Amino acid sequence: MTVTERFLKYVGFDTQSDEHTGTAPSTEKQKLLGEALAQEMREIGMDGVRMDECGYVYGFIPATPGCESLPTLGFLAHLDTSPDVSGKDVKARIVKYEGGDLPLGNGAILSPKVFPSLNRYIGQELIVTDGSTLLGADDKAGIAEIMAAGAELIRDRNAKHGRIAIAFTPDEEIGCGTDHFPVELFGAAAAYTVDGGELGEIEYENFNAASAKLTVHGLNIHPGSAKNKMKNAILLANEWISRLPAAETPAHTEGYEGFFHVHDVTGNESETVLALLVRDHDREKFEARKQFLRDLTAFENGVWGEGTFELTVQDSYYNMKEMILPHPELIERAKEAMRSAGAEPLCIPIRGGTDGARLSYLGVPTPNLSTGGANFHGIHEYIPVPSLEKMVDVLLYLMKNGK
Repeated sequence: MTVTERFLKYVGFDTQSDEHTGTAPSTEKQKLLGEALAQEMREIGMDGVRMDECGYVYGFIPATPGCESLPTLGFLAHLDTSPDVSGKDVKARIVKYEGGDLPLGNGAILSPKVFPSLNRYIGQELIVTDGSTLLGADDKAGIAEIMAAGAELIRDRNAKHGRIAIAFTPDEEIGCGTDHFPVELFGAAAAYTVDGGELGEIEYENFNAASAKLTVHGLNIHPGSAKNKMKNAILLANEWISRLPAAETPAHTEGYEGFFHVHDVTGNESETVLALLVRDHDREKFEARKQFLRDLTAFENGVWGEGTFELTVQDSYYNMKEMILPHPELIERAKEAMRSAGAEPLCIPIRGGTDGARLSYLGVPTPNLSTGGANFHGIHEYIPVPSLEKMVDVLLYLMKNGK
């Protein structure tokens, strides 16, 4: 099975995670893909393959004779897709991109005017959606690439390599991908997540991240007699939002610039709840952002009465840079691997996070590599077939040269 065939098979599984269930995994349907992967891993000859009760799938490629003393190197990708856009009944297709606008279906158009990186792939085959769902390259492309590389490594009788640990995690998209990860059983001295964007990207800096929840307690009175009595929680929540820095949102920031992101609002006049994300690469600025929210809430309570605004803030993950920098060889090997596959390495900061961020703080330094895909979490998602194929070569290089 080619890497493209694997990818097209995997995107047929609906594996959206759900932050509201409180279970592990958050959705049982992730296990369906997990079971299929575990079976494939056994069939291609991996050892110790299993899926645990929390949905983690892992297996191992033993070291070849004479290489048993080499440290174990890990490779990871995640099973789930984003809850933001449907991943059910994905209708993926391969098209030859000749430039210009590419109609996807359902009124959706993939245009280089909106997505300029498309121009790099003129003349290549792209895997796209029909405009009604996401594609699932985040991160089923990473899964397909790891599986294809692992299968090829096992078939190569002349290969010399240390022990390779492979894992596929649930719930990465909702920030829970390593909550129950079996670090000791995995046994890797270092690892790579394959969960990045376009071909060549190498990432070892990510956001410090927190989630915040604001509950606004209003006082509802019949609107006919509400003067000087009603406290409309919806309007009070809007007032709180309006005091956030207008230019510090995802739509106005890039690179190392942090942001506040209000992503969910529910409620009525009596009670309104909003959820937001806090992000910054710089730890000091990250802490200042959280304190800003606390100060804003205290100010609004001073205006509207103590207890009107109730804020909780919870850290999600931290910038893995300080955990990776003591291991520069991981980045240098990744650069070598990209060049060996004909891809120009590009080290960029992640404007998000990966399982590798938390694993790095658990003692397994884990930079992130590209999958080759673009426009994740939306109906305009695509991945060039040559990028899928080159990433298999990148991973094989690392598996054979992970000293």
